[in-house]
Amino acid sequence: MISVRIHRHGDERILAACDEEILGTVLKGDGIKMAINEGFYSGEIVTEDTLGERMDSASIMNLVGDRAVEVAVSKGFVSKEHIMLVGGVKHVQVVRM
Repeated sequence: MISVRIHRHGDERILAACDEEILGTVLKGDGIKMAINEGFYSGEIVTEDTLGERMDSASIMNLVGDRAVEVAVSKGFVSKEHIMLVGGVKHVQVVRM
């Protein structure tokens, strides 16, 4: 399952999503330290299909975790070469214009 939270800033819809099991953890690797903060990512717990539906209305996406990122790949929002790994976990940011 995946934790999803929608933040609104003006006309922008920012989708923050992470695989449920990494919520509240800190990822470290290659000089990067990334906190998977509950205040930003914690929200509705959804399936991959529901996450895909939520992505359609987002203007910005911040995705962490193998399952969350793979949904963006399968929907064509992200190509595999743009995925970064932090502590062995997939991470990607998407801006739709």
